[in-house]
Amino acid sequence: MTLPSDQAQAVRTLVESADPGAVWAVGGPEGPHHGSDTAQGPPTPPGGATPAPPDRAAPAPHPRGTPVPAPALDVGGLTAVLALWPAVGALVDEGTLSLHTPLTAYGEAAAAGTPAGTTAHHLLTHPGGTAALTRLVEHLAESPLADLAAVRVWHPLGMTGTGFVAGTLRAPLTDLVRFLRSLLHPADGPTAAPRPFTDAWTAQSLRIRTGELTPARGLLWQPAPYGTWTHHGPEEPGPALWVSPRHRRWAVLLPTGTSGGAPLRSAFREAVFAPAAPAPGGGSGPRAGAVPRA
Repeated sequence: MTLPSDQAQAVRTLVESADPGAVWAVGGPEGPHHGSDTAQGPPTPPGGATPAPPDRAAPAPHPRGTPVPAPALDVGGLTAVLALWPAVGALVDEGTLSLHTPLTAYGEAAAAGTPAGTTAHHLLTHPGGTAALTRLVEHLAESPLADLAAVRVWHPLGMTGTGFVAGTLRAPLTDLVRFLRSLLHPADGPTAAPRPFTDAWTAQSLRIRTGELTPARGLLWQPAPYGTWTHHGPEEPGPALWVSPRHRRWAVLLPTGTSGGAPLRSAFREAVFAPAAPAPGGGSGPRAGAVPRA
């Protein structure tokens, strides 16, 4: 679902007033609709097919004639969902990992440091489970997470600018767009994007897996208002992703740190996903969410 131009302008005004240096984009399965200047990536070919990866696209030329790569942004706060979550999904899809099997079934090394009876499902639905989950994935794959994610996730999606630098995950916005697009593309059909994980894994993850417990959580994703699912960095402020299968829309916000974090995140989500309030006499009125100022 394309973001209307007046709604996009409201989002732009919101971000520029609260955090002028923030990087953001909003789009759907076919690619970005609106965003900050750095959101402009290679155009989507007719029919919605996946564009060429950045290294095979036609970037703006450097004054001396050499291509200028897209800037790699600090997305360390999104490592769990950009690297760990799809890596787990790949292992589940191929039958190497079962979410409800106790970790001891995979050997002592896989269960080290976890309470008896712990499963991968427990780790995926608890905020403090990512370290143990990373150890489990690396044990089963016999590979560091960085290498596993690069081979099994990022390269198949064309995210050739994504990788760990000095221990911190970095990625250009165009790669984040590719990742979010893949969550909304069907896994089959003539315009399907390459997918390292299945629709079933995405569907399993984007539903509440914690029953009546609070806070409600999916598998490394959290439910948010207006039918969205989100993942954001643990620090304030930090990067955040949203995806809404209902709206066929995704969004990404990478603040600079001048906005105070959570208030901008909430207002950004409202501006992108909340329905417009009907105005007296017809039409649309102001959208939910006040515009905070730094």
